[in-house]
Amino acid sequence: MYPGVHAKNHPDKPCFVMASTGETVSFGQFEERANRFAHLLRQHGLRRLDHLAVFMENNSRYLEVCGAGERSGLYYTCINSYLTADELAFIVNDSHAKVLVTSRARREVALEAIKQCPGLLLHLMVDGIGDEGPFIDYASAIAACPSTPLPDEQLGCAMLYSSGTTGRPKGILRPLADVSPDTWLPLYQFVNGLWQYRNDMVYLSPAPLYHSAPQAAVGLAIRNGATSIIMERFDPEQYLELVEKYRVTHSQLVPTMFSRMLKLPDEARNRHDVSSLEMAIHAAAPCPEQVKHAMMRWWGPIVHEYYGATEGLGFTACTPEEWLAHPGTVGRVLLGELHILDEEGQPCPTGVPGTVWFKTATPFEYFNDPSRTAEARSADGAMSTVGDVGYVDSDGFLFLTDRKTYMIISGGVNIYPQECENLLITHPKVADAAVFGVPNEDLGEEVKAVVQAMPGVEIGPTLAAELVAFCHEHLARQKCPRSIDFEAELPRLPTGKLYKRVLRDRYWGDRKTRIV
Repeated sequence: MYPGVHAKNHPDKPCFVMASTGETVSFGQFEERANRFAHLLRQHGLRRLDHLAVFMENNSRYLEVCGAGERSGLYYTCINSYLTADELAFIVNDSHAKVLVTSRARREVALEAIKQCPGLLLHLMVDGIGDEGPFIDYASAIAACPSTPLPDEQLGCAMLYSSGTTGRPKGILRPLADVSPDTWLPLYQFVNGLWQYRNDMVYLSPAPLYHSAPQAAVGLAIRNGATSIIMERFDPEQYLELVEKYRVTHSQLVPTMFSRMLKLPDEARNRHDVSSLEMAIHAAAPCPEQVKHAMMRWWGPIVHEYYGATEGLGFTACTPEEWLAHPGTVGRVLLGELHILDEEGQPCPTGVPGTVWFKTATPFEYFNDPSRTAEARSADGAMSTVGDVGYVDSDGFLFLTDRKTYMIISGGVNIYPQECENLLITHPKVADAAVFGVPNEDLGEEVKAVVQAMPGVEIGPTLAAELVAFCHEHLARQKCPRSIDFEAELPRLPTGKLYKRVLRDRYWGDRKTRIV
């Protein structure tokens, strides 16, 4: 199904509700608004395979902006709303975006960024008060456009960015056939069936819409004609209130959200009826076993898990029953062909960890970056990896144990440390720096930096605070270290390569894995 069909058959049915304000947008309203913006994009010369950038917090205009891209054949890039101006400008330029849609809350960052983005043809603000400098008021601009579908509707899709070990994000480009927008992308059609989406379900989205998982989940709910509840930001008790209020049936979370709900006082946890929940899906980071057991004791055996990168290399999943029989697994492979290989590219025996490779389930490339596309693939080009390390047990279930790239997953957010390392080394008081993840009871992992100071520089809390502040000036807050330790000299191999594992292992103690 497609939103236009639901708008015709059930125009007044809520398409989505904003959790904090209760603002409701019906399928009829969603269809009209998305059509109007699609016409505006055409009027400014955007055609199939052109690029649109979205930089804003969860709000009532976010989904229609993506919906317009999806029906006009565009690649739409949803950008982390916490990025700095320089980080935003890089993605806008790298994606070849011609239009930027932002909000009043992100105005100052966007204003600074667009000074570096000469390729932009149009700057729109969704909640502006009239036109403001380079920004055009979004609502006024689309009001003058037709509410009917484009005569040349074509399927568009997201092109999201994944950080890389070189420190610069990379756009994940999927081939886009010249077909009508009611066509299903194969991956989405697969997960739609797996997650048992349907017309009469109610989906609760607690995460930022710039992430691939919540964006896909809400998009699928809309295609099914289901109502979605969009949280502006996650709050553990509000989440439970919303489940009860709207009789939520489906939701997708990250383990940190589970942990924060479990830490609520018993009175708050027991105050709300969550019996309507049928399926709670989680991904983004492996869930600590004790947390998942606790959630299933509370909610029942409805917690499903999957593992897959934004690149769509492969896909594993497990039901609650399968996980209980194989605690700690991220599931069995359902898409792609899984291989666990050692450093020489040879298959690892059952139970022995190695790099996780997939014969790719869905084709992709890194946008305008053939070298990094090649780095992610095997020598013969048949397999791809994002650098995770794991093993398969005798029943074919995958367990993750480490990340070759030292990627950090903090509260469900992917953070690659190279960008922070590259920045710290530019500070005049820093001789060398290592950044990696260390255990955090709430977030799973947090960002830690270990620094070798320049000769004669006094180390201690004052220098640590100075370096943390320096990072916050240049990087999104999620990428910045929460704390900094100092070493007289960082361990490097004779080749000059930083031997980071020696440092990181000190913080992980005797844990079985380096992933939480």
